[in-house]
Amino acid sequence: MAYTEEFYRKAQALIQAGRYIDSRGWVPATSGNFSARLADDTIAITVSGRHKGCLQTGDIMQVDASGAPLDGKKPSAETLLHTSLYRRFPDCNAVLHPHSLNATLASKWFNGQLVLKDYELLKAFSGYNSHEHEMVVPIFANDQNIARLAEAVDRYLDNHTSVHAYLIAGHGLYTWADSIETALRYLEALDFLLACELDLRRLPS
Repeated sequence: MAYTEEFYRKAQALIQAGRYIDSRGWVPATSGNFSARLADDTIAITVSGRHKGCLQTGDIMQVDASGAPLDGKKPSAETLLHTSLYRRFPDCNAVLHPHSLNATLASKWFNGQLVLKDYELLKAFSGYNSHEHEMVVPIFANDQNIARLAEAVDRYLDNHTSVHAYLIAGHGLYTWADSIETALRYLEALDFLLACELDLRRLPS
């Protein structure tokens, strides 16, 4: 298929995001996957099994809104977790999924959800203008059946509207935003906040 100029532009942005995220140690080995929505509601997404710090243009592919490949390449096994977020949130234009140490540890330490409150850095997230807000990060059991996992996330989001991220136990973190740049900001803020919560529990009582 012939890729558009927009596809190449978004692909380069995902490549740059991958290099930054890898530089922070958040995508060891070939873990993680990233995507961006295009104007026609198709999605540019990382192909399966590539190291995210070494992405090239050929490592970004195009899928339709249901996650079906449009260019014959193999998408990430977790593509449905991306497409379900794009369907739900009209203003979602980027989804980032790293496997950072802090996200993985927090996903196993906390049970069901993590409540972030009384942090000034909560103001890094859209809709939060004070440290007095609480942000709930749900934690889902890991599942190799991605369709079933996507359904579990959807059921939760049906009843909880103010969610910016979720954790998968023993796996990693998903966050989404109106742009790749904003999603990167969310990732950086979340990693700091997760580190704070983990360190608080290591301190003597």
